[in-house]
Amino acid sequence: MHRDIFQTFEDTCRPLGLRGSVLEVGATPDASSLLNLPALAGVQEKIGLNLAGPGRFNDFSIVAGDANAMTCFPDHRFDAVLCNATLEHDKFFWKSLAEIRRVTKPGGVIIIGTPGYGVIPFEKKARRLLGWIPRPLRPSLGGLHVSTLTLQIHNFPGDYYRFSEQAYRDVFFEGLQAVVIRSVMSPPRIIGFGIKP
Repeated sequence: MHRDIFQTFEDTCRPLGLRGSVLEVGATPDASSLLNLPALAGVQEKIGLNLAGPGRFNDFSIVAGDANAMTCFPDHRFDAVLCNATLEHDKFFWKSLAEIRRVTKPGGVIIIGTPGYGVIPFEKKARRLLGWIPRPLRPSLGGLHVSTLTLQIHNFPGDYYRFSEQAYRDVFFEGLQAVVIRSVMSPPRIIGFGIKP
């Protein structure tokens, strides 16, 4: 995990003062797991979920399971659910989103990160420059003048989606409160936060 992404999750979690139980969907048994965030040092229980589980690292365990059907957890089990770089690999990500909501307690927080797309600062400048190219020559650009950067394909086990900030607002965090969405890095990685009512 890139340090900017790790730091954005840290900066999001730190002011929350999380103390109860935290689940990371897509956790790995290594230093890149979000369960290693310094902001989670005071958490009573840390659990990871991964198709490749079970496992253990530092002060957390990982259970084997599919985020599309987290039958190993009852409703309203966790004070916070974190998920990063997972939903783009999930063929049925909407099922995982429903399960994340189900296992989060009312008043609990959901924080999700994925590769995204959107207009980034230098693209605006490039589009202005490309606008000076006569229309008859624009087809030779191959659509460059109407495209945006995204993270390269990285199959694990597949790579299906990239998401926009609008997808976060209208799909990922629909009905949640105090939603905050950040775009970091280039190509964009989007990290969003919301509270379950």
